[in-house]
Amino acid sequence: MPLSLFSSLAVGFRILLLTALMVAPLAAVSFANGTSLGIGKQGAGLVLFVTLQRQAMI
Repeated sequence: MPLSLFSSLAVGFRILLLTALMVAPLAAVSFANGTSLGIGKQGAGLVLFVTLQRQAMI
């Protein structure tokens, strides 16, 4: 392999690795918080849900 191609692959791999290290914690948090289906029906979420349902019936 030419040296320039190897160097480009090394830089690309570093960028991929750093991107994965920065995105992985955010993805883990969003996955952990996103396990519930639909709108959380407690407090303000319930009020918003009921309001939107009533407006849809009109």
